[in-house]
Parts: sequence; structure tokens; C-alpha cells
Amino acid sequence: MLDRLFVLVQYVLPHRLVSTLAGKLADSRPPAALKNAFIRWFIGRYGVNMSEAADENPESYQTFNDFFTRALKPGLRPLAGTEATIASPVDGAISQAGRIGCDRVFQAKGHSFSLVDLLGGDHDRARPFEDGEFATIYLAPKDYHRIHMPLTGRLLEMVHVPGRLFSVNPVTVYRLPGLFARNERVVSIFETEYGPMAMVLVGAMIVGSVETRWGGIVSPTGGPRQVTSSDYRHVQTPIQYQRGEEMGRFRLGSTVILVFPKGAARWQGDLGPETVLRLHQAMGEAQASSAGNAST
Repeated sequence: MLDRLFVLVQYVLPHRLVSTLAGKLADSRPPAALKNAFIRWFIGRYGVNMSEAADENPESYQTFNDFFTRALKPGLRPLAGTEATIASPVDGAISQAGRIGCDRVFQAKGHSFSLVDLLGGDHDRARPFEDGEFATIYLAPKDYHRIHMPLTGRLLEMVHVPGRLFSVNPVTVYRLPGLFARNERVVSIFETEYGPMAMVLVGAMIVGSVETRWGGIVSPTGGPRQVTSSDYRHVQTPIQYQRGEEMGRFRLGSTVILVFPKGAARWQGDLGPETVLRLHQAMGEAQASSAGNAST
């Protein structure tokens, strides 16, 4: 009953106003005592492991967002496997992983959403990923919130898809149809040695913004309400990141969805709902697939 009420309340909440205020507060510089008290409360409430942070002192962060996007100690998450190993882009837990069928991506029992809608409504953009593989990773508040490359890749396109900002916690995932194709998101399409790869960074309630290394803050809570696309295929200096390299971050938390063409990703057998992942951990193996042929 409480879970149902939690989801129903989200339909009437002013998502954008709540998220805008949260983002401004997270970037603000309140009195140090207030900021420190809130960060310490957050650490205790969500069980944040500060021993993993490059800077373990909560009081040294100038803003809440500085704390939330904190760096890890160097070498703490070694990069698993070989260049063909799909490395987890984040700390988090698998929501779902598997095959895309008939344009439908599985969300939870009784719920799925459209691949075309997820990637911004363009059939040509989605075509290389038809009948492909996906993995949805949920980042809890306690997790490290920088996002890294699963494979080495060259950026082809970035798409900002406006939408709602429902919570993406497990309660909402299991009860709200089409959640990830309804929320605001940033879609990054990369060309890899094994074909195209899509990384979908999904916004959520109180997510102040999504940030990428090449575009800065690309998903502000206010802004244009139409899908916008930036093409990087023919830029003078190609934008390329190595496997394991940081590519972006969530300024407050959310979800990453990885999408590969048919036959391009073979997930590990133990990768299933609620599987806990750590950054750079092996998720599976990539292999070349003729099904994924993105224009370069």
C-alpha cells in the first residue's frame, strides 16, 4: 500500500521544481556547520563508505555535490579482463539485463519500454541495436557517482531527451510502466572495435543534472523541451575515451543503461537482477557483430 502511494504521489509532484531546487541546494555554499551536518547525516543514513574516497574527510568538500561526486582512491577499482571485457561503468546493482526483442526492453515483471523511445524517438538511431543486448544499472545514494567507459570508444552522437523525473529506485521501477523511456535522459552513442554502443544516462527525481566530459552539464532541469542531438562524427579532433576512463557523472544519482547490437555482448551467466557491481568489474565479453553497423 505504501509503495503504491509513493508512486502515485510522484504523478502530482512538480518534478522540475523539486529537482531544480535540489540541484541549487546541492551546488550552494551554506554555512559550513550546516553543510557538514547534512553530509554527515547523509553518510549515516545511506551507509556511505568514506574509507574508499580519495578524500575521506566529509568536511573538506565545499558543497554537497562536491561530496556526492567524490573521487575514489587511485587503484581501488582495478580494470578487469582484456580490451574485449565489458567493464562496469559504475558502482551499482543490476536492475535487468538481457535481450531486446521486438523493440521492447524489459524493465520489470509486466513492464517494458520501447528501444526507439529510449534512444530519442529516431528509428535510424535505434536500428543498429535491434534485437541486441542491454543492461540496466541502478546507482544507490551511497554509490560512487562518476561514470566510466565499459569499452574504448569514439563518440558519434549525444542526444538530450527531455522528460519526467520520476524516482528510479526499485519500488518505482517495479510499479511505473515505461519508466526509463519517460524520464529525462542523455544518450551517448560510441563506435567501438565491436560495433556501436549506447550509454543512456537516466535522470531522476532531485537529480540536479547529468554531466559529460565533452559537453559539460547537458541535462539541466530547466531548458528546451524538445529532443536535441549533437553530431560528433566529423569533428576535427575525434572525442575518444579508453576503456575504464571517466566519461561523465551524475550530480545526484540515477541509472545507466548500456545497449549493444545483436551478438555484440555476451553477459556473464551470474549477471541478473540485484547483482551488485563495482566499477571496472567484468560484466561480460564484447565481440564483433555485423548486426551493429553505425555510420561513422
